[in-house]
Amino acid sequence: MLFITNRCPKQGIESKEGVKATNGRDYDFNLGENSASNSVYFCKRKKKNTYWEVGSEGFLNRLKRSKYKQLLIYIHGFSNMPEDVFSDAGEFQSLCNKKKPEEVLVVPVIWPCDNDKGIIKDYWDDQKSADMSAFSYARVLQKFIEWRDSTEFNPENDPCLKRMNVLAHSMGNRVLRETLATWNKYDLADGVPLVFRNTFLVAADIVNESLEVGNRGEHICYSARNVVVYHASDDLALRASKVSNIKNKIASRRLGHTGPEDMSAVPGNVYSVDCDDVNNTYDRPKGHSYFRSGARKGQPGKVFEHIFATLLQGRVYPRKEDEHRRTSIIKK
Repeated sequence: MLFITNRCPKQGIESKEGVKATNGRDYDFNLGENSASNSVYFCKRKKKNTYWEVGSEGFLNRLKRSKYKQLLIYIHGFSNMPEDVFSDAGEFQSLCNKKKPEEVLVVPVIWPCDNDKGIIKDYWDDQKSADMSAFSYARVLQKFIEWRDSTEFNPENDPCLKRMNVLAHSMGNRVLRETLATWNKYDLADGVPLVFRNTFLVAADIVNESLEVGNRGEHICYSARNVVVYHASDDLALRASKVSNIKNKIASRRLGHTGPEDMSAVPGNVYSVDCDDVNNTYDRPKGHSYFRSGARKGQPGKVFEHIFATLLQGRVYPRKEDEHRRTSIIKK
């Protein structure tokens, strides 16, 4: 599995000569170091706890030559260690393969969560890491655009035709929001370009006004054709988020609890999907990770089915009679 990370490796931050091509080097996560590195590492997981740095050019060329038609960038939530992320991404990849082989390739983005004991302390530390990771992943986006537009790597007779999508879960939405805002501020003259076909915001741990025009998350809307928000009011993990934010004098409802605060205030490509009826059935008791398997692990849940259908069709509601529909409920 290919992945991108800004976690510091035990081997040190400097890549060996040749890593941009094919030689690479061993990469081992330094789990005791949870600060967000300014450096970014483009890697491959060979097997559990065994990783290889392939470099940005090698990484992007591997994606281009992949047999899969679409890419799904997966940004995980808080308090996840790397092997936890690979397990979750592997489950989602398996479900995709069962639905349609060689259609969607899952590519995890691994940002540095803390492994302290205590959910409140862990949560607040991870918020800081999520914010600081924005500079690293803004560089990744800029590097991708430069690679995509390069006549050396993508000549007219051999362009990269992969469709790009992103799925952010929980605090991964904060990473996405801050990355796009940082990219827009420091690297772009004309605003955030359309990069993604679909952006899926699942159990989003950001305030529910974030996507409104003029707020910090508006760039999420500009970067994608469709932005789909999946929410559940009884998500217990987001209740812990609310407790932590109140402790730190920040009080606001979360996007993953309510969906957008005001649908008329967000761009027209934003859709809201209520998952209240299924989230606790799929992920008991927290009701937070409900976007992969359903009641039985390895069997797709209805939220996954909705995500995958959107990936295939490029439209959230493809029927002509639903062309102006922007909200729905996933029922049991």
